[in-house]
Amino acid sequence: MNAKSWTVESTPVDHPEAVALLRAYLTEIVGRYHGRPATEAEVDEVEGWEPATGLAAFLVARLDGLPVGCIGLRELAPGLGELTKVYLSPAARGQGGGGRLIAGVEAAALELGLATLRLDTRSDLVEARALYARQGYREIPRYNDSAYAAHWFEKELLRQPTAS
Repeated sequence: MNAKSWTVESTPVDHPEAVALLRAYLTEIVGRYHGRPATEAEVDEVEGWEPATGLAAFLVARLDGLPVGCIGLRELAPGLGELTKVYLSPAARGQGGGGRLIAGVEAAALELGLATLRLDTRSDLVEARALYARQGYREIPRYNDSAYAAHWFEKELLRQPTAS
């Protein structure tokens, strides 16, 4: 079996690969919410409610050079960030990409001076909740008014000591 090659790098949110990944993300979460394939109009509507603009960082994961996932970082307050737009294409799941995306965005958060990260998610996104728990996120009380969220998570990031 050949080893897979993962990369995670900062990418402009308006780059064609980012746009395609964000569209795939919304198509999947809208479809899962309704329990049927999402229509283009439904995806367009949600895209308008939850724009990817104003992010402090946006990363794209590539598996063997192909774009397969993304993650965004929003600054909520000084020192406090939020993960958003976390997505891996179905074919890339179960191969460690989720952990790589989260590690990449955590590094970006530290560079931006964000020591605490939060996120929200829905109850039906069981795999996402398991990923967040594996990455050290713990459930916390509601911190936002998202109508679709049912679970809220937080993680304190540890800065690595610098060489003197």
